[in-house]
Amino acid sequence: MCGLGIGWRLAQAGCRVDIFDRGAIGRGASHAAAGMLAAGVETEPGELDLLRLNLRSQQAWPAFAAELEAAGGQDIGYRDDGTLVVALTRDDERQLRFIHDYHCRAGIEVTLIGGGEARQREPYLNPRIPAAVWSPNDHQVDNRALTVALAAAAACAGAQLLPDCEVEAVRVENGRAAGVVVAGETVAADAVILAAGAWSRTVGGLEPSAVPPVRPIKGQMLALQMDPEAPLLRHVLWAPGIYLVPRRDGRLLIGATVEEKGFDETITAGGQYALLDAAWRALPGIEELPIAETWTGFRPGSRDDAPILGPGPVDGLVYATGHHRNGILLTPVTADLVSRFVLTGELDPALAPFTLARFDPALASGPASMAAE
Repeated sequence: MCGLGIGWRLAQAGCRVDIFDRGAIGRGASHAAAGMLAAGVETEPGELDLLRLNLRSQQAWPAFAAELEAAGGQDIGYRDDGTLVVALTRDDERQLRFIHDYHCRAGIEVTLIGGGEARQREPYLNPRIPAAVWSPNDHQVDNRALTVALAAAAACAGAQLLPDCEVEAVRVENGRAAGVVVAGETVAADAVILAAGAWSRTVGGLEPSAVPPVRPIKGQMLALQMDPEAPLLRHVLWAPGIYLVPRRDGRLLIGATVEEKGFDETITAGGQYALLDAAWRALPGIEELPIAETWTGFRPGSRDDAPILGPGPVDGLVYATGHHRNGILLTPVTADLVSRFVLTGELDPALAPFTLARFDPALASGPASMAAE
């Protein structure tokens, strides 16, 4: 997703852009995600730098969505309905109050409400819910529609999309990225953007200091089918161990497990049971809904669960990976700030905490001017 966004921006600026994908365009983590734009409710203690970046991107989403829909010619399902976070027990409520207080101190707009008010917003919630948090600024987008629109917009701007073309290696000559190797052949470039998600670490040709510490974090998900005219849920809902995301077509996305299983795509009974059980405890009416789809995805997780953005030790090689659970949320700011760095060599201060250098302060950085991956 972020690679498509960067490619779109660079193509708009007049660059020749080739976007390589190891499979179908946009079928990685972007396809598997739920599309939540949750800069607020997902924030955890110790993530203030990431919060600032997330909020900047969240604030950019309305204009980004409008521009993309105009360029791509299709609705991307952007919804600004807000998000509910519910407690199911008194212990949950104590934890909810703790996180709510932290979010308030961090400047996030959230409101603690009672169970009755939560059920006024969502009548089919478990009637025993003691409390909830209302987050009006945490929204959603249809990530699959977003991928299609970004691909169309990038292509219309002049980018060349190359599906089923896995980048085997970065070609480094005289300490500078000179292109990429695809099917044994070198494709020359003035700059290379490494935006391969969970597969970023598998791209060859780099010294160990330049390999991004990104691993796949498996997530199982499923979708149920609601009646779109009478949905059980209208807002994004977070509950202990679960989130639920309603789509306009009646699909109800439920996710997601967090598994350190490498690239294992197996759908397991235990994973699906855990999701359905947690969802049922918050929204009991789901037991009557048919299962529409099950799938797995691989979040690109870094050592500190924050993205890796900008320059590194190889001149001309620029990183846009490691977004973990925030790839969709961070699409606008990643596209804008990384493409600006490629075009000007100027690193926005917002990206400074997220360069590869944070894992090794001795790393040097260098400018870049165009992108090919």
